[in-house]
Formats: sequence, structure tokens, C-alpha cells
Amino acid sequence: MNRSEAINDLAEALAKAQGVMEAASKDASNPFFKSRYADLASVWSVARKPLADNGLSIMQHPSADGNIVTLETALCHASGQWAASSLVMVAKDASPQALGSCITYARRYAL
Repeated sequence: MNRSEAINDLAEALAKAQGVMEAASKDASNPFFKSRYADLASVWSVARKPLADNGLSIMQHPSADGNIVTLETALCHASGQWAASSLVMVAKDASPQALGSCITYARRYAL
């Protein structure tokens, strides 16, 4: 994880945001595993307001090299403090559909 030199304001704001966040609804189904999961929209719906109310924002930047997908996610605070990490995943193939699916999956997990 990379971060700004100080993260005291970021950590305080994140603690407050997490204190009011609820679990995302498992509103999507995965027929392959016969399971239900919270899709990206559901995860965002429970995170967006608590993050914004506490001066927090999320930036996600995907990139791909063939079927290797890298997603950098940064948690930023209004003070300028931040923390970021990268998640690397392998898509099924390098088609736009496979890459898009992998990026969405990575965004959901990183968020």
C-alpha cells in the first residue's frame, strides 16, 4: 500500500464512515457457483454517502496488458491525505467482454 506521509485525518474520517456503513445487499446471482453476491452498484450504494459525508472519495484506475488487468484504487480525504493499492487479476482472455468483467470484479473487490 502506498499512502501520503500523514493519514491521521484520513483514518479518522474512514472510521466514522465505516461506523455507519451497512452490508451491501446480495442482489445478484452467480449460476456457476449457485450463489448470490453484492454487485458493484450495491456496494457503491452503501458506501457512497458515508464516504462523502466524511470527506472521502474513491478513485479507481484500471489498465490492461493482454489479459492481465491491474486496478489501482485510491482512498482520498478532503485534507489531501490518501492511501492507494493495486490489485492484479488475470481475465479469461483479452476480449473486451472478459476484460470488462474482470475490471468490474476487481472494482467491486477493491472497493
